[in-house]
Amino acid sequence: MTNSAILAFISAALSALLALAVVVRGKRSAANWLFFAGMICLAIESIFDGFGLNASSPVEIIRWQRIAIFPKALLPGFWICFSLAYSRGNYREFLTRWRMVVGMAFVLPIVLVCGFPDDIYRVFRVSDTATTVWFGFGNAGKALNVIVLISLIIVLMNLEKTFRTAVGTMRWRIKFVVLGLCIIFGARIYTDSQALLYSTVNSSLLSLPAVDAGALLLGCLLIGVSYLRAGVGEIDVYPSHTFLYSSITVLLSGIYLLVVGVLARVVVALGGDTAFPLKSFFVLIGIVGLAVLLLSDRIRQKTNQFISRHFARPLYDYRKVWNLFTEKTAHATNQNTLCAATAKLVSDTFNILSVTVWLTDPGEHRLVFAGSTSLDAEKLPAPDTSNFDWNALTSGLLETTQPFDLEKAKTGWAEFIRRLNPGTFAKGGSRVCVPIVAGDQALGIIVLADRVGGVPFSLEELDLLKCIGNHVGASLLGIQLSQKLLSAKEQEAFKSVSAFFAHDLKNAASTLSLMLKNLPKHFEDPEFREDVLRGLSKTVNHMNHLIARLSVFRQEAQIRTVQSDLNDVINGALNRWESVAEIELIKQLEPIPKLALDPDQIQNVVTNLLLNARDALGTRGQIRVVSARQNGWATVTVSDNGCGISPEFLRQSLFRPFRTTKKDGTGIGMFQCKTIIEAHRGKIEVESELGKGTSFRILLPLQS
Repeated sequence: MTNSAILAFISAALSALLALAVVVRGKRSAANWLFFAGMICLAIESIFDGFGLNASSPVEIIRWQRIAIFPKALLPGFWICFSLAYSRGNYREFLTRWRMVVGMAFVLPIVLVCGFPDDIYRVFRVSDTATTVWFGFGNAGKALNVIVLISLIIVLMNLEKTFRTAVGTMRWRIKFVVLGLCIIFGARIYTDSQALLYSTVNSSLLSLPAVDAGALLLGCLLIGVSYLRAGVGEIDVYPSHTFLYSSITVLLSGIYLLVVGVLARVVVALGGDTAFPLKSFFVLIGIVGLAVLLLSDRIRQKTNQFISRHFARPLYDYRKVWNLFTEKTAHATNQNTLCAATAKLVSDTFNILSVTVWLTDPGEHRLVFAGSTSLDAEKLPAPDTSNFDWNALTSGLLETTQPFDLEKAKTGWAEFIRRLNPGTFAKGGSRVCVPIVAGDQALGIIVLADRVGGVPFSLEELDLLKCIGNHVGASLLGIQLSQKLLSAKEQEAFKSVSAFFAHDLKNAASTLSLMLKNLPKHFEDPEFREDVLRGLSKTVNHMNHLIARLSVFRQEAQIRTVQSDLNDVINGALNRWESVAEIELIKQLEPIPKLALDPDQIQNVVTNLLLNARDALGTRGQIRVVSARQNGWATVTVSDNGCGISPEFLRQSLFRPFRTTKKDGTGIGMFQCKTIIEAHRGKIEVESELGKGTSFRILLPLQS
C-alpha cells in the first residue's frame, strides 16, 4: 500500500471519529449535526481517494475517482449550512435568508453527478502500454468544480464573519475549529483550481487527492485540539445580515486564484513546467500561513510591543482609539448596548480575552450583569451575597477612581467581585478593575481578566483605562437621564390621553344629564320617550366607541373619512337639544354638497361647541347654529349671547391643552376640536366679546 493511500485512510478514520465524538459528546444542535454530516462525507470521499491512490493502473484510478465524486457532491450543501449555523445565536434568520443558495448548493451538484455521470470524467487517450492516460473533465465536471469552488469560498467567508464577530474567550474557543476548516477547504480550493486549470491532463495529476488527504488530517488535528480544550463548544454571536465587504477570505481567495491563473498562462506560454502544481501549492501554503499569523492575538501583541520599544512611539494611537471608541458607542440607546460595545472595544484594544461590565442597581443594592466577552448572562450562577456590603462597594468605588489590581485588594467587596469574575487561564495575569464613576455616583465596574501572555498593565494603559471608564460613566449617566426624560414624557402623554378620554366622557354624561332633567316633564309624551331611547342608545354607542379607541391612543390620531352630508351630521348633534326649554336653539342649515369627513369626529366637535355655549349662557339665552357654503369652504357657525371670553384667554390659552375658565373643566375640549378640524385640513375661527357672546366658525374644504 502506498504512503498516499495510508494517509488518505488515516484522514478518513480521524474525520469519522471526530464527527462521532461531536455528536455523541456534544449537544444536539443543528450545527453539530451538520458538522457530523459534512465530516462523514469527507471521510467517505477520502476512503475512495485512498483506493484510487493505491490502484495499480490509471484506468482503475479513474474508476475510483468517479465513485468519490458522489460524496463530494454533498459537501457544498452541508458545509454552507454549517457555516451559517455554527456559533450563531440568530442562525435561523441566516438559513432563511440564504435558503435559495442552500437549495442550489444541494440540488445542482446532485443533478450534475446523477444526470450526467459520464460527462464528469472523460478519457481522451490511453497509451499503448496503458501506463499513461490522458483524461479530463467534461462540461458537467467543470460545472461541478466551479460550484464546489464557489461554495468553499462562501463557507470560509461565513466562518470568518463568525470569527470576527466573536471577542475575547469566545474567539479563543472557536479559533482552532475555524483554522482547521480553513486548512481543509483552503487545500480543496487549491486542488479544485488546479482541476479547472487543466481541462485535459495526464494521470500524474491524479495525485492531487493526496493533498486533500493531508489537509484533512491536519485540519482534523486542529479541530481535535479545540475539542479537547473547549469541547468544540459553540458560542452565540449575532453577526449582522449585511455582506462582509472587508472579508479576508474573499481577498485571499481572489489573490490566490489570480496569481495561479496568471502563472499558469505564463508557464504554458513558456512551454510548460511539470513542477508548476507543486509550486502553486506552496503559494497556497504561504497565504494560509499569513492568515494564521494575522489571527494570532499573541503575535499582534508582540508586534505592537516591538514597534513601541524600538521605534520610540506610544503603544497606542490615542486619537485612533478615542475616535473608534466614540464612533462605536455614540449610537448606543440603552445601557446593555453601550456595555457590550465597551467590552468588545476594550478586549480588542488591550488584547484581553475576558472583559465584563457590571452596573450598580441602587434600588436592589446589587450588581447587574451588562455585557461580557466571556460570560453568558443566562448561565451565570446566583452570586453569594451573604458577606456583601453594598455601602462599602459604592463608597470604595467613589474613593478609588483609578483602575486597580483586583488580586491585591483586601476589602470584602473586592473579594465579592473576584468571585463574580473568575479567570479562565492560569497564566492570564492579574485581574484589573476599572470603576465607572460620574460625579458623585458609582455607576458600575469593568473587570479585565485573561490578558494574552499575562502581560501586566503599564501606567500608560491604566491612564487610558481610566479615561475609558470616565467616558462610559458619562454615557451611562446620559442614557439614564434620557430614560427618565422619556418616562416623564410618557407620563405626560398618559395624562393627555386621560384628559381627552375624560373630556369625551364628560360630554356624554352632560348629554345624558340633559335628557334626565327633561324626563319628568315629558315622560307621558311617547315621542319624547322615543327620542330619549334613541339618545341613550347613541350615547352608549359613543361611550363604547371611546373605550375601543383606548387601544390606539398611543398612535397618532387618525380620521376615517366618508362622503357625508354635513347638515345630517349637525342635525345628529342638535337632536338632543330640542327639548331644552330654558335655551332657545335656532338653526339655519343651507344645502351643502357632500364632502369627505369623519361624521363621528365632526359631530363630537359640534357637540363640544354646543356644550360650551350652554355653559356660557347660564340659565337662559340663545344658541344659533348656521351652516353655509362660502368661497370653496363649508362653514358651521355656533354662536351664543352668553358671557363671552376675555381677550387675554382668547389670545394665549383657548386652544392650548389643560387651560380652562370652568370650575370643573378639563381644559381639553377646544384643543381636541382644533386637532380634529386640522386633521380634516380645515380651520376654526373664534370671535368673542365679554358680556355679549362668542361665535365659533368651522371651515372645511369642499374638495379634498
